[in-house]
Amino acid sequence: MRTIFITGASSGIGLATATRFAEEGWTVYAGIREWTPALEQQAVPNLHFLEVDVTDLTSLKQAVAVIEQEVGHLNALFCNAGQGLLRALGQATSYEINQLFDINVFGVMRTVECCLPLLKAAPHGSHLLATSSISGLVGQPMNEIYCASKFALEGLFESLATYYKPFFSIDVTLIEPAAVETNFTASVLDRLEQTGGLHEDDFKPIVESYLRTYRIRHQDRQSADDIAELVFDLVHADEKPLRVRTAPEDEAFVAHKTANDPSGLIGTVKTRQLTLNLD
Repeated sequence: MRTIFITGASSGIGLATATRFAEEGWTVYAGIREWTPALEQQAVPNLHFLEVDVTDLTSLKQAVAVIEQEVGHLNALFCNAGQGLLRALGQATSYEINQLFDINVFGVMRTVECCLPLLKAAPHGSHLLATSSISGLVGQPMNEIYCASKFALEGLFESLATYYKPFFSIDVTLIEPAAVETNFTASVLDRLEQTGGLHEDDFKPIVESYLRTYRIRHQDRQSADDIAELVFDLVHADEKPLRVRTAPEDEAFVAHKTANDPSGLIGTVKTRQLTLNLD
């Protein structure tokens, strides 16, 4: 029985991915913050919704205990829960910064920690994935706090990749999209308005310029279904990359960082050789 656990599956990429896998016969555990009537429309066999909060270790342990009791292993774990923040350092409150890192970084750490025994228990290896961002590769104006959280995620998974595969048969992959047609961007802008909108300060013309160019650069956004299809293909691929961008324009945006090692596998193998004496 092929089984996947997906966090942040209430909507967008998470829900689309959960549906895609369930339609192919996978047993899917879709982590949601809370039940909503809209989820009743997702009547797909093998799709099971679990209420889980990645900022709450007890909540995660309870959800993982259900999976362990019912199937006993995970073939794949997709850490998709995340949050954005469009505030400069000096504008954002300590609460906003802590909340962002609690979801984007510590939430992923908690999820991996809780699920690692089930990933190890998969009979023919397993796959650990997370939704990162091109913002985890390239720092951008007015996004320094969000970028820092995604840089941290990239460092976490890059480190795990050096030994999870050779010792535990767990492949590790970071999905790095830019603009996807989901509620994510709207939520970021809503949060901006809910916390006072654009502040009348030295940062205002910078964020206005950033928003103008963002809308121009991302007029044609990918759909959540596009990303779900990519995730499905990655899980079934023979060779699984450490990193993958999801659109040509995203590849171009980060090319100065990734041109010599687009998939990240060259660096992973080199680090294994230098630090663990592994080929």
